[in-house]
Amino acid sequence: MSASAAVVTGKGTGAISIIQLFGESAQDILLKIFKRMNDKPANFYPGTILLGDIADGNQTIDQVTIGCEGFDCFTINCHGNPLIAEMIMQLLERHGAELVTAERLLAEILLSQKPPSTIHVEAKLSLPKAKTIQGAKIIANQTEHGLYQKVIHWQQNIDSLSLDRIASQASEIINNTNPAKLIIAGCTVVLAGPPNTGKSTLLNALAGRQKAIITNIAGTTRDWVSAQIQIEPLAVILIDTAGLDGNFSANIYTAADRAAQEKTRQLMQKADTTLLVLDNSQPADQLDDSLLKAISNKRVVTVLNKVDLLARFDTAKLPQNLTNTVQVNAKLGIGLDKLTEKIRRVCGVADFDPKTTVCFTDRQENLIRQLATVKSKQQAAPTISELLNGQL
Repeated sequence: MSASAAVVTGKGTGAISIIQLFGESAQDILLKIFKRMNDKPANFYPGTILLGDIADGNQTIDQVTIGCEGFDCFTINCHGNPLIAEMIMQLLERHGAELVTAERLLAEILLSQKPPSTIHVEAKLSLPKAKTIQGAKIIANQTEHGLYQKVIHWQQNIDSLSLDRIASQASEIINNTNPAKLIIAGCTVVLAGPPNTGKSTLLNALAGRQKAIITNIAGTTRDWVSAQIQIEPLAVILIDTAGLDGNFSANIYTAADRAAQEKTRQLMQKADTTLLVLDNSQPADQLDDSLLKAISNKRVVTVLNKVDLLARFDTAKLPQNLTNTVQVNAKLGIGLDKLTEKIRRVCGVADFDPKTTVCFTDRQENLIRQLATVKSKQQAAPTISELLNGQL
């Protein structure tokens, strides 16, 4: 006999908190701690809602309603003070319930319903996390026509399909997964470059409001500033960073300057895409070695800002990986549509079809990568079975 409990509402104070209790012993636990109003018997029939008190011995913790979703699945709706929810959770634990995360509890409930595959469970767990409608459509497709159907096809035709064919299809899924992950989980775009090239102005222009302080003094931005925007089909977090400048002597930098530049390098390393913002009215020597090293092997759009001024930047001197350029005037809002289209293109999402077969969890991706490199069908068969019915 076992039961699991989780708080399924968000953190913080609200009107109510909802605790979900699930498992074979859930009803037995409730019989010990719940007293129905007017001393009526607590008959936990599916579909009923009961009003009463949760009590620890003779001490009432809170008046609650209990929703009976099944013979072993219940929701306890208490007042929204987090202390009340915590007291009820501790009481449930003392009576034998295991305290788990909301996601794990949902997974247990879904698995108990005998879904067609683990992929279906993962889809229901992942859908609430999708950052965009397009991302949700991609996930939903994987249980109808996408990944699930592809894996079923492999399993049913393992004898007739060539190993090369399976591996090729697995590799294609991995390639399509990369842009799909950006649509599903969101995309981080870092604005980087030398000081005073207009990074903060560009962030404000893209965000449609002032998020960063703007001055004519180089190095105004020391700490990073972020803004959330939509560049369909992407949910984008824009991050404005301190300018990277390797031309100044190190003894000119303050500790704050050095910390800001180190933070810039860290953010660039983790970013999905970098907007390298350069001043089109200045020579190409803005690109020092430290900046070039920081953006090597990264997705980069080179943004030539201040195009209203006399052009002095020679694009022929750009390294090959920085030739994906766009000209803008961030202050006047010129060229922003072309820039957002460049971002879509470099991220591979401009024409992405949500019906494309992809992975949407790390478990799926790891197994598909194995299929792309298996050496025999004896290795492929259990991997395919694991994709369908493996543990979360």
